[in-house]
Amino acid sequence: MATKHEQIIEYIESLEIGSKISVRQIAKALSVSEGTAYRAIKEAENQGVVSTIERVGTIRIERKLKENIEKLTFAEVVNIVDGQVLGGREGLHKTLNKFVIGAMKLDAMMRYVDPGSLLIVGNRENAHELGLNSGAAVLITGGFDTTDEVKRLADSLKLPVISSSYDSFTVATMINRAIYDQLIKKEIVLASDILIPAEKTHLLTTSDNVEKWYELNQKTQHSRYPVIDNQMKVVGIVTSKDIIGMERSLMIDKVMTRSPITVTHKTSVASCAHIMIWEGIELLPVVNNAQKLLGILTRQDVLKSMQMIQKQPQVGETFDDLITASITEVKDGQAPRYKFGVTPQMTNYLGTVSYGVMTTLVIEGASRALRKIKKGDIVVENLTFYFIKPVQMESTIEIVPRVLEVSRKFGKVDVELYHEGAVVGKALLLAQLIGHRS
Repeated sequence: MATKHEQIIEYIESLEIGSKISVRQIAKALSVSEGTAYRAIKEAENQGVVSTIERVGTIRIERKLKENIEKLTFAEVVNIVDGQVLGGREGLHKTLNKFVIGAMKLDAMMRYVDPGSLLIVGNRENAHELGLNSGAAVLITGGFDTTDEVKRLADSLKLPVISSSYDSFTVATMINRAIYDQLIKKEIVLASDILIPAEKTHLLTTSDNVEKWYELNQKTQHSRYPVIDNQMKVVGIVTSKDIIGMERSLMIDKVMTRSPITVTHKTSVASCAHIMIWEGIELLPVVNNAQKLLGILTRQDVLKSMQMIQKQPQVGETFDDLITASITEVKDGQAPRYKFGVTPQMTNYLGTVSYGVMTTLVIEGASRALRKIKKGDIVVENLTFYFIKPVQMESTIEIVPRVLEVSRKFGKVDVELYHEGAVVGKALLLAQLIGHRS
């Protein structure tokens, strides 16, 4: 039996794309409290099923697949530019294919405007009308209004007309930044991307006995299985250690490990790897927000995925990518050393290198030094900065890592940062080493 929360989510997903949703409407339709309805709507928003816009309300939108995550809906554009919807609200769920800045004559501008695009323009009512008739939504900059005729046209064509107080350049920059952020999100591999689906997974239920474990073990040669109840919720996990010396007629819920560590479908693979190594586990159940089993992750699949991630070309660069790309090795026959040029972007409000950048330099220097000794991936377990001095922008920092100790699973590295021969940072890093398996 689904919970009220799950029933509301299912109800929202069954609504037509573009439908308007309210807390009161859902509370009345499903006979639940407004608090329960509100929490479910927020969860639906997190899942990308609805979008809430100030002064407009909440509307049902199409859930974006990871393949087209870089495309924004007009509802998202309204929130990005702090906009106000003047007309065409029924089209807010639609996706924009491109945006065009209307900074030219009308006939030249219209050559670039296609159906599904967003025309960014100032207080030019004739451009607003032409844009809508060409199948494009309109974003009016400078906080200007438009005519009632344009608003009526927008309503009839179901194409949004949005007003924002920002200028055209700022608006275009904000939308571009949002698309870029989406590209970075697209690159992050999540548990949902690599999990083995529940229907292809061998499971145990609370009504099974230990004999069932032996049957699955004989069939699959695996020794770890998630345990679910009659609602597909994960309630435990059973490994070979749990059943040693146990009667085969004993029920599984008497021997299983209760409340096992789980991850959600939105957990990154890097986080999953860290959990598995830190906790020393080989299998992770993947659940949804209601704790229902979606699938499992094995340690082998997680590590293979991490190796594949490192080989993929980057589309959107994070700050870490920008920093590590600027670190170059000094090849002079001595111990490994690296150089890094401090750009204004890497500084704090005082004009000195930010602590975040210093931390990344230490981690990257230590990681490169460890990889020269032992191939594989590295998960930082502990980082201690015990000396740090400010370094001005446009300076060059030299990174000198010294590996103190390496075992099969751990590495300890002392890292010193220099500027013009003087020490500006000293840190000690302890990392877990994940060996690559073939």
